[in-house]
Amino acid sequence: MKLFIQIPCYNEKDSLSKVLEGIPKKIEGVDEIKVLVIDDGSTDGTADLALSLGVDGVVGHRENRGLAAAFQTGIDACLKRGADLIVNMDGDNQYPGDQIQRLIQPILDGQADMVIGDRQTGTLDHFSPLKKLLQRWGSLVVRMSSGTDVPDATSGFRAFSRDAAMRFSIFTRYTYTLETIIQAKKKGISVANVPIRVEATQRPSRLMKNSLSYVLRSAASIVRVYALYEPFRIFVYTSLPFFGVGTLFLGRFLFLFCLGERGVGRFVQSVVAGSTAVILGLVFVAIGIIADSVAANRKVTEQMHLRLKRQELNDSRAEADNRQEAPER
Repeated sequence: MKLFIQIPCYNEKDSLSKVLEGIPKKIEGVDEIKVLVIDDGSTDGTADLALSLGVDGVVGHRENRGLAAAFQTGIDACLKRGADLIVNMDGDNQYPGDQIQRLIQPILDGQADMVIGDRQTGTLDHFSPLKKLLQRWGSLVVRMSSGTDVPDATSGFRAFSRDAAMRFSIFTRYTYTLETIIQAKKKGISVANVPIRVEATQRPSRLMKNSLSYVLRSAASIVRVYALYEPFRIFVYTSLPFFGVGTLFLGRFLFLFCLGERGVGRFVQSVVAGSTAVILGLVFVAIGIIADSVAANRKVTEQMHLRLKRQELNDSRAEADNRQEAPER
């Protein structure tokens, strides 16, 4: 069992050494531990520091592309290097390395393919009341939209089996945390949660610049990902207000007409407004049907891509194993 620990970093020179010091050298159930630093365009020498501290590799972006892109780059790099198990942890020293064993245990026991560390945010003293509220409501929305039971949806301390990691394709640029949960449910990846201990970070969050921005961008990510996998439902929900307004206006006209109200022609604008609203509702339903067909084709394409990726990664791992065995022959 080969475990890869990936650490996405953007200007984390001040905290990276503490993160690496805390990673255990041996973990029960794991034969080999590798550490990769994902340098997302850092300008403070994070990559050079990581190499000097003896990490097993640094994968970099020339420019800052965001946390989601760094996460996907790390997953791809770990898989190409033959990872059987991948742990993602932040470079701000929020997640202690001694919690890795607890995090990966459900995967080692065959109980899950993806595990999320529950920070139990309601008990954290360094979280403001507003941040606790946003975390609680955000997790609730993700649970409702994904159909999973995830108490801490924004936790970045996660573990993935090799098969689960191959199934993810991150579309958003803001954060991978919400998207991977929704994808996991839609792709049949079993998800587990374990309570973990965390440390207070020394710098403010780079994702949550302000509460309004965090809420809007997170909501946009949820809607976008959900629309990719449930487009018909999204467009049907969108059409309902139009059908409601149309029914109200047309119903008003028919009610007055049936009562024999004089001068009913004065209410012809109700017919126009109601008919327009109903037509718009039908348009959204039609778009939903088309989008659902596109989504079905995309699922087939994803399955084909997954098969090709498995073959490619298995070949890469076989070549890597052969190179390691060559000196012994």
